[in-house]
Amino acid sequence: MKKADKIKFLQDHLLEWYTVSGRRFPWRNKSISNYQKVIAEVLLQRTKAETVAKFYTQFIIDYPNWKSLADANVKDIETYLIPIGLYRQRSVRLQNLAKEMVNRNGRLPRNRTDLESIPFMGQYIANAVELVVFNEPSPLVDVNMARVLERLFGPRQMADIRYDPYLQALACKIVRHSQSKYINWAILDFAAAICTSKSPKCTVCIFNTKCNFLKNV
Repeated sequence: MKKADKIKFLQDHLLEWYTVSGRRFPWRNKSISNYQKVIAEVLLQRTKAETVAKFYTQFIIDYPNWKSLADANVKDIETYLIPIGLYRQRSVRLQNLAKEMVNRNGRLPRNRTDLESIPFMGQYIANAVELVVFNEPSPLVDVNMARVLERLFGPRQMADIRYDPYLQALACKIVRHSQSKYINWAILDFAAAICTSKSPKCTVCIFNTKCNFLKNV
């Protein structure tokens, strides 16, 4: 199967799978604010979604906007972030982000350079902002997406996924779709449910006939 056909196959079947088996989280609700979307992505970075889901709703109740978060006692923020690790560092960085957004009147810049100049806006979160706030087809490339794509299409070239040209280009092609947001979420959910790092459920995988990983097991 040609690469372009394989990408199309992946897109179509992922969307079908997500409709039935995708996870439902409060930050995927269409009605939430941009603030709530960004906070979710910051909390989700290098953290299991199920862990964030346990405290996200209450966090938003306690800190409903950038101003409330900027004015909060950083020790209080820490109590929420203990489950996701590095809580002292993350709490300070999260509050610095809030202070910067207050200075910007809550407006997120569409220019990528300006966006990445904001505290806490590394590659992943900047991509997430483009995806969930501006509805642009940016990939949420983390270790989970990387695992799915590498097993289906072949290994990356560099250890750090942020700078791997092959993996980044492949991810961009896969999410270049009218339903980019749902394809991103579908890949992440598929990685969590089926294409796990240990003991993947290959026998029930919808891509097992197209998977390079399975051929080599």
